[in-house]
Amino acid sequence: MSDLRMNVFRAGLEALYLTNAHRLMRPYVGGVGAVLMLHHVRPARQQDFAPNALLEVTPEYLDGVVERVRANGFDIVTLDEAHDRLLAGEEGRPFVTFTFDDGYRDNAEYAYPVLKKHGVPFTIYLPTSFMDHEGELWWLVLEHTIRNEQSVTATIAGETVQLDCSTPQRKREAFHRIYWWLRSLPETELRACVRDLADRHGFDFRTTCRDLCMTWDEVRALGADPLVTFGAHTVDHLMLAKFPEETVRREMATSRGRIEGELGRKVDHFAYPVGDPTSAGPREFAIARELGFKTAVTTRPGLLFPEHREHLTALPRVSLNGHFQSLRYVDVLLSGAAFAVFNRFRRVNAA
Repeated sequence: MSDLRMNVFRAGLEALYLTNAHRLMRPYVGGVGAVLMLHHVRPARQQDFAPNALLEVTPEYLDGVVERVRANGFDIVTLDEAHDRLLAGEEGRPFVTFTFDDGYRDNAEYAYPVLKKHGVPFTIYLPTSFMDHEGELWWLVLEHTIRNEQSVTATIAGETVQLDCSTPQRKREAFHRIYWWLRSLPETELRACVRDLADRHGFDFRTTCRDLCMTWDEVRALGADPLVTFGAHTVDHLMLAKFPEETVRREMATSRGRIEGELGRKVDHFAYPVGDPTSAGPREFAIARELGFKTAVTTRPGLLFPEHREHLTALPRVSLNGHFQSLRYVDVLLSGAAFAVFNRFRRVNAA
């Protein structure tokens, strides 16, 4: 998200909160529940260059979110119960379920103590190659490489270019240029380019996975608590819509089978890596349903409504974004007002 878009979004959240519009709109756009989405939870770090900061929140913020959710009258439930409530179609107390993507070690170190203190159930979606420490967290490898170099050499659109990374602003510009060019590529090419970039600058891309992700033993230790549910998140964290159907089925089924084999428990829930419309669509939703997953979540923003019982493998989520760690924004997001207003804004501007 660009600085301009972040500022516009923040201003909109502030306006909805300060005018009390979110409370007035909640009965009409509030839905029946929400799936909250998180990635990293760890202490705040002061960094001038942090392009992936949207993916991390502090333990203190998470603690406040739990209290705020309950103060807003939401039940905090497991994914299984969220599934059952959607199927039942009963409109009782609204509910929230907490989910974490990618199996980061800080989920156990920092998020779990907070959630345990409050008795909050939660789900972690595991890409199985990450637990094997063979996964490619390419977006973080790209960040690491740029952070630690004064300049980087990359091949973009067939041309070898040298990008100045001597200041935080130059690093941000280099990251933005490389990242969005990579996102335009087939994913096999994207990953080859990041491996090449890391190799050019003497960085083993697997180091990031080893440093940040849990091992299977750590997963098992965390899973001993009944508050914890594990879901599948593919084997290699692929943007599935960019791959043939047989690859999609294999990634979904193999990841579930591996987790079930390692943990000795059934896996009923799935999350699409990246999860935006370019990464998961109707084909992927249908495959998840055919494979028998009870739910599958995207990263498309929104609350849950009764009609989602017909679309249980295409559920939206509410991102707890590291750029917006104000508890008042939790009120606005859970009211549904932010999604209603900004969806309307996008439709008007697209017309």
